[in-house]
Amino acid sequence: MARTALVTGGSRGIGAAISQTLKAQGYAVAATYAGNDEAAAKFSEETGIKTYKWNVGDYEDSKAGIARVEADLGPIDVVVANAGITRDAPFHKMTPEQWHDVVNTNLTGVFNTIHPIWPGMRERKFGRVIVISSINGQKGQFGQVNYAATKAGDLGIVKSLAQEGARFNITANAICPGYIGTDMVMAVPEKVRESIIAQIPVGRLGEPEEIARCVAFLAADDAGFITGSTLTANGGQFFV
Repeated sequence: MARTALVTGGSRGIGAAISQTLKAQGYAVAATYAGNDEAAAKFSEETGIKTYKWNVGDYEDSKAGIARVEADLGPIDVVVANAGITRDAPFHKMTPEQWHDVVNTNLTGVFNTIHPIWPGMRERKFGRVIVISSINGQKGQFGQVNYAATKAGDLGIVKSLAQEGARFNITANAICPGYIGTDMVMAVPEKVRESIIAQIPVGRLGEPEEIARCVAFLAADDAGFITGSTLTANGGQFFV
């Protein structure tokens, strides 16, 4: 029987690549999205992957959405907490709203996504928890105090869950992508993009599929000895 995977923010960008890669490997995949109904419908039509709309920043909304997924596809074996937003500003100009928006989605949203699934994983004695963090959670970034704080916090979640889940055959790992050629990155001015690429030793942006392959590796049944780890995929831009 195919395992079931939930990918938050799974209908666009890196999330879409993750959803499609897992589906190709035989998983029953559910992809969440926050608000773009048209894009989600198009994604489902093109890929055959079921999409579900909810706000990962709201616990009850997440819990209800997860219940719908499990009613449709069965118990969730693999959860990929990928949903994230940016609200960039230099710290002296950052508003409390910008801070809370990012924390609610990128940090609290990870709790809201994993927490309702965790008891079932413990009962079944199997689970794969994968959190998509960021290079900027490792090294920080100008204008991203809020984003960097949440992505660093995600690493703490993973390290702690790895210890709690180990005796239940639940692994918890993080992936820290560098700069990936998503629509968001490709939309920045060309000169800015060139300055980013100049900092990457391999001389290019990453591809969403390269992050997806990292997820597939960590999600596998035979990856049970890898837990509490942070897998960096940044083209050599930053070493921990």
